[in-house]
Amino acid sequence: MNYPNGQRKPLTIKPKQTSFSRRGMTLEEEINETTEFYRIQGQAVIHKKPTPVQIVNVHYPKRSAAVITEAYFKQASTTDYNGIYKGKHIDFEAKETKNKKSFPLANIHEHQVHHMQQVIKHGGISFIILRFRAYEETYLFDAKDLFVCWQEQFDGGKKSISYDYVKQLGYLIPFHYQKKVDFLPVVDKLYL
Repeated sequence: MNYPNGQRKPLTIKPKQTSFSRRGMTLEEEINETTEFYRIQGQAVIHKKPTPVQIVNVHYPKRSAAVITEAYFKQASTTDYNGIYKGKHIDFEAKETKNKKSFPLANIHEHQVHHMQQVIKHGGISFIILRFRAYEETYLFDAKDLFVCWQEQFDGGKKSISYDYVKQLGYLIPFHYQKKVDFLPVVDKLYL
């Protein structure tokens, strides 16, 4: 083959690239995509609850562009998601941690735990979806197991849930392309 200036272009071998397909995507974004897939397929209706905010001040630099400059939370929010699946109310929180050894209970609020207890008391399904980012592992962790850990912290116990404990009691949610956090099979297995 003739090359310009009679020189050959050196052959370069590119090193195998690591896949970063999920990098930058948060757990909530993946759950939102999954719940939208469930809704479109007619499997379940589950939505992310908006955080109640009171807007106090808005700046209008242009007629078509409003900028909120001051806002406050109206009230403490409950859990991140709720909806209905096979006639059952589902209510859950989604959390992720960079910590390799445990999930800090400080990331859960007392009003959220109380809300989850009320959901269960009235016959609903409640759990937490936990992601350990260091391992790219996502688990469904039953609310009743969370309640045990929550109470133990006030009785002199740990203020976190160990990764090993989550692996032991939780249920690994495998990653799928369309249903990135496909938790309904675990709900079927555990609750229905």
